[in-house]
Amino acid sequence: MNCVVTGAAGFIGSHLCERLLADGHAVTGVDCFTNYYPRPVKERNLSGLLGRAGFAFRECDLSAGVPADVVAGAGCVFHLAAMPGLARSWVDFDTYARHNLTATHRLLEALKGSTTLKRLVYASTSSVYGRYASGDEALPTRPSSPYGITKLAAEQLCRVYADEFAVPAVVLRYFSVYGPRQRPEMGYHLFIDAILRGRPITLTGDGLQVRGNTFVADCVEATVRATGAMPGEVFNLGGGELVTVAEVIRKLERIIGRPAIIERHPARKGDQLATGADVTKLHRHLGWKPTTTLDEGLARQVEWQRSLLAGERPLRRAA
Repeated sequence: MNCVVTGAAGFIGSHLCERLLADGHAVTGVDCFTNYYPRPVKERNLSGLLGRAGFAFRECDLSAGVPADVVAGAGCVFHLAAMPGLARSWVDFDTYARHNLTATHRLLEALKGSTTLKRLVYASTSSVYGRYASGDEALPTRPSSPYGITKLAAEQLCRVYADEFAVPAVVLRYFSVYGPRQRPEMGYHLFIDAILRGRPITLTGDGLQVRGNTFVADCVEATVRATGAMPGEVFNLGGGELVTVAEVIRKLERIIGRPAIIERHPARKGDQLATGADVTKLHRHLGWKPTTTLDEGLARQVEWQRSLLAGERPLRRAA
């Protein structure tokens, strides 16, 4: 099958591309390299994909329009491209509206009327629920950040295009995904990097924020399975293990074998206080359940970040 993955140079997108190739699909990866984090990081994510049989890459900004040949003949489109992050969305709303909402609209416009499209899988977020995101899909959607608002609005666009133009969209709401290639500004990446370097961890809030953690390989497995879901469905996608941020830091101390230095700071505006996905619906419809324990997943991310430190100087030269 011909597949398109938007956000292919990102954390989850690059893993998804590798999985689809391993499954025998042809993959077109799309990314516009926003400046949310350094381009060399995204190029490193792509390094194992470029030149592989069955993979083609297109650098383009979906918000400016989708070239017809990018989606022509696509059987499945996985729309992971987005501007992430809660904090920056308060000060740069136009950018979030452009990359999260306008880009989704342009993609849907390009896909309506397709005779080959079997599924559009849209990657949403637990942030659509707001501060308290623990439960199933019946939770009220009350975003507590502009980021969450733009992601929820894009979900609604998918619904409208499904209703009016029969675009076969399925929505997945990702909960706290972690693992190798995690974005450099994300919490676990920052914690691990600080402990490995013997530097302070910036801990916002009291550390009692609860997170349900999803290892990236489990996330990719569910995303692939979502192509078999009925169009119009919305699913929570989370790992199941609920721990506080403080407990995660203690786990990392044990895995790395070094104590964390913690600097406490006030809570961020719009930060989620509790997230935990009830994935009963996802298991019932698609037979999916997480298989990676938090201890195992954190150990894999630590191993990957150790390798980053070992190769840090060559990456900086390339930048």
